[in-house]
Amino acid sequence: MHQPTRAGPTRETIRYARTRLAVTKGPDAGVVVEGAGQLVRVGTAPESDLLLTDDTVSRRHCEIELTENGFRVRDTGSTNGVRINHARVYDAAFESAVELLLGETTIAITPLAQTEDRERTKAHRFGDLLGGSRKMRELFADLERFAPTNISVLIEGETGTGKDVVAESIHRASTRADGPYVVFDCSAVAPSLIESELFGHERGAFTGAVMARPGVFEEASGGTLFLDEIGELPKDLQPKLLRALEKREVKRLGGRQSVQVDVRVLSATNRNLVAEVRRGNFREDLYYRIATARVSVPPLRERMDDIPMLLDHFLALENASGSAAAVPAPVWEMLQAHRWPGNVRELRNAVQRLIVAPELSLNTEDLSSPTSAPVSASALSTGKPLEPLRIARRDAADAFEREYLRAVLERSAGNVTRAAAVAEVSRQMIQKLMRKYGL
Repeated sequence: MHQPTRAGPTRETIRYARTRLAVTKGPDAGVVVEGAGQLVRVGTAPESDLLLTDDTVSRRHCEIELTENGFRVRDTGSTNGVRINHARVYDAAFESAVELLLGETTIAITPLAQTEDRERTKAHRFGDLLGGSRKMRELFADLERFAPTNISVLIEGETGTGKDVVAESIHRASTRADGPYVVFDCSAVAPSLIESELFGHERGAFTGAVMARPGVFEEASGGTLFLDEIGELPKDLQPKLLRALEKREVKRLGGRQSVQVDVRVLSATNRNLVAEVRRGNFREDLYYRIATARVSVPPLRERMDDIPMLLDHFLALENASGSAAAVPAPVWEMLQAHRWPGNVRELRNAVQRLIVAPELSLNTEDLSSPTSAPVSASALSTGKPLEPLRIARRDAADAFEREYLRAVLERSAGNVTRAAAVAEVSRQMIQKLMRKYGL
């Protein structure tokens, strides 16, 4: 009797050693972060995993990737650099303990005895997500486990990595796939209207409420609600969201009766919500409610091997002939050398330009990926007294920010929503900067 061929394993298990990153010197001495098989972003920007306050440390100073065989340190364009034993390091791998000097801060990196096992699928696709790199296949393994359940998932990652695609792919692979899929962007609605958009309102609840309207919770009942950029949710609305999630019911503005809802909630953020909780900007109980499970979408610079696959995919979406193999060598070198601050979204834009004009596949003047402001040498050689470095750096950063804001508003014809999309920040951030600089 013929025996059916046994299917090979679809997953493999990878073992990572845990690693400790401890600040041993500087204003943040005593801060410790531990992890395994992940990327740790170090800097003063709010989204940093190791958040520092030292003003000699850049906003996005460096990245420390915790790998299977140690860790990798990459300078991400810092002002004062990353130094080990007086040598400046731009990109280096290590297998044993080292000390990094970042400005006036020292970080000790120590491999620990403990290990963590991670699953990695052999599939190169999950829903509309593509990738054969190690990090993407680990992400796919997590999504394959989480999607069929009803647990809340927090999707973390930088702007442009495809967090919205992750959420929709989870919904399509879930038992709620036949139900509604509703997206609510917490950063795209004026704070005064968010409560009405979330929970709905009755006629006459406020000026302009000429008819009753359900909120996104009611619209998504029986399916999935995706709360994008949840880190932008105003703090005074966070208790109301928590109550809706816990009780599975909402009350419309101006209404008296509660409405039962059956909703699975997926959330996404480019912020470090753990750090936001520590600073008091995000409720801890709400964080644990939305982050029953967490997944992190890797930036494109960590999955460069996926670029050919993504190129072919985007070319097909544009109905363009050719493939990644046909990309001219000079353009391919540009694609491989670029750091992709805008991630997969930036790559798709590059592909669209590639179709029209290959020499413009990377637009070096694109405001969506600023790197650094030029510094005039004449400003330092006038003989005038020099300001302290921290003040001069702050003033230079403000000057760049002001000019960037003016340029992005000019490019968008003064449309704040469009300017926010170009700059890849929230509308509230653009409005805040406009007030700051009187524009």
